[in-house]
Amino acid sequence: MTNEDNSQNAPAIGLAANRRLGFMCLQQLIDANLTPSTLLVPKGKSADMWTAKTVDLFERSCGGLVIAGKSFREADGISRLGDQHLDYMISIHFPYIVSQEVLDLPRIGTLNLHPAYLPYNRGWHTPSWAIVDGTPYGATLHWMDAGVDTGDIAMQRQVAVRPGDTADSLYQRVLDAELDLFRDAIPAIATKNLPRIPQVEEGTEHRKSDLAPYQTLDLKRSQTVGETLKQLRALTTNSWGEAACFEEDGMVYRIRVEMQAEPVTHRKAKAA
Repeated sequence: MTNEDNSQNAPAIGLAANRRLGFMCLQQLIDANLTPSTLLVPKGKSADMWTAKTVDLFERSCGGLVIAGKSFREADGISRLGDQHLDYMISIHFPYIVSQEVLDLPRIGTLNLHPAYLPYNRGWHTPSWAIVDGTPYGATLHWMDAGVDTGDIAMQRQVAVRPGDTADSLYQRVLDAELDLFRDAIPAIATKNLPRIPQVEEGTEHRKSDLAPYQTLDLKRSQTVGETLKQLRALTTNSWGEAACFEEDGMVYRIRVEMQAEPVTHRKAKAA
């Protein structure tokens, strides 16, 4: 199929893009001649430097409808989205809940790129809980339904959790895996041939609020070094507010760890 043929038969796509990954996925769609007709972006505190860059790239390369903030799920926003006659809506780390009315708009369905190996680690802080629970980890492109990351799986890629991983280092690797996975999914998106594989295992799920109780260190509690190290690794993110902590003398002390891996060297013991 030529690029011209692909462009003429391309599905109508609405992209809900957030952060650098959203920008990069938009660029991949443009490079594949799957130019989205609609762009949804966050607004206010949920926006960052990549929001403006994403809108600029969309307006220069695509044109079309741009909706900022939560108005996409209000009556006027739903009407405007409906007028686009979308085949797909694709969510890339989009920070807002997508209502059922919006999920029902695309003819084929709504896809979500999630930093976890579903059905494990649905919800929030996925790298932290992969370390804590010892669950498989990776990236998943799945079809959205009314549940929290419970929809059918389209494609997945596993990422190994290394003994020296912190939540932050693991998250950086899964971002790369998500981008590669999205690139691999583009041909099937273009041909409207993505699979739908039900999530049959129970898996795991965590809410945003689940992390806070795990952050508090009980200095009198007896536990192994391994358990303590796992806790500190899981709570070492890019935010001090998510770090392990304890209180003493009216102060809160927060702890993050830095890990370095190097080859084991075996030295012969010197003769006495």
